[in-house]
Amino acid sequence: MIASRLVGRRPARLSQLARLSHFGLPGAIALLVLVATVAAATASRPAAAARNGHDWVTSWGASPQDPMPGTLGMTGFHDQTVRDIIFPSVGGNTIRLELTNAFGRSPLQVGRVTVAVADLGAGVVPGTIHPVSFGGSASVRIPAGEQVLSDPVGMQVSAMQELAVSIYLPGRTGAATLHSDAQQLNWVSAAGDHSGEAGSGAFTIPTLSWYYLSGLDVRSSGAAGTVVAFGDSITDGVNSSVGGNDRWPNDLARRLGAMAGPALSVADAGIGGNRLLAASRCCGASGQARFARDALDQPGVRDVIVLEGINDIGLSVGPLHPDGGLTPARIIAGYRDLIAQAHARGVRIFGATLLPYQGAGYYSPAGEAIREAVNAWILTSGAFDGVIDFDAVMRDPANPLRLNPAYDSGDHLHPNDAGYQAMADAINLDMLLPPSR
Repeated sequence: MIASRLVGRRPARLSQLARLSHFGLPGAIALLVLVATVAAATASRPAAAARNGHDWVTSWGASPQDPMPGTLGMTGFHDQTVRDIIFPSVGGNTIRLELTNAFGRSPLQVGRVTVAVADLGAGVVPGTIHPVSFGGSASVRIPAGEQVLSDPVGMQVSAMQELAVSIYLPGRTGAATLHSDAQQLNWVSAAGDHSGEAGSGAFTIPTLSWYYLSGLDVRSSGAAGTVVAFGDSITDGVNSSVGGNDRWPNDLARRLGAMAGPALSVADAGIGGNRLLAASRCCGASGQARFARDALDQPGVRDVIVLEGINDIGLSVGPLHPDGGLTPARIIAGYRDLIAQAHARGVRIFGATLLPYQGAGYYSPAGEAIREAVNAWILTSGAFDGVIDFDAVMRDPANPLRLNPAYDSGDHLHPNDAGYQAMADAINLDMLLPPSR
């Protein structure tokens, strides 16, 4: 076992949790929705083998989700262009994009895709627009429940330089696969194909979600591999500054990139409201079910940092308790499953302690007892390849059951920007880097 420790933290999102606690359907319909959710969100990428290969790493990622009723994603698009703004963690001279229709109810027709260096608002830097092809064609049809990987695009990409990916959708899409909590302002156009336009005038609809884009791979001899940050809303960066790229995985990428020699890319596989043991429509398949797809299938993956379980506790014990019967042993069994999955693929996995959450809407003394028992196991069992004691870094010195006020965004669940930075700063980079470093 690696003796070094990471330090950081993360629980869940109150607004996501409120939606979850109020979401309900008659039993039979709910079961069908749940089955469809798990099936769509857990199938291993059909292009997973193709995504791996010489020098490819995941420079950016977003785990796909099902749209919720009453949202733009549920309405979908027709003869419109979506412009997603993303933040690569490492640079290179060739890229690939992964588009997803994981939750589509019908095949998705994509008319044209471009990638460019992002400028202010919805604009892109003139002269940087690159066309993206799929099997040599500018258009592609993505079956429901599947993903597609683009052809390599010869484009010099710099680390920490925002890119704009524009996706033209000529027909009626129906429900759109998305990533709900982007913490980034993205754009949807008026009618027409505006993927080749540098200006922002046609992009009239702002949105805080990413649509149809789930990965950016970079070919780079200067990258030593990929670290996947896997978990719920804290890893997703909820309550960080919109457009600031202030999630703790972003801050970790900056630290890694500042070191001399080959860097590790960082892929963010957080989903707000996600649980280790249970699926829900709002918040994705369970962590166990989506682990292979969202973490182990990433190109170049070397290490996974797992920070998940507080939603299982908060939504199963105490004031919301829709499931009941949760024990520390069940969460620990879930962790053991992730460990087995990772080790079977030759990937190291680091476990992070769960953050204090007293004062949050779903806090309870019974849940606190489970959290403490789970954290004790993470710290002492030796089951993970290394331990990340985020709890120790983020708790209030005056009251260890609560977040440190200096790091609390105000909901007693999520850090603010300073808290996310503190998490990244506390990580021992030697634990992640290859032995030669």
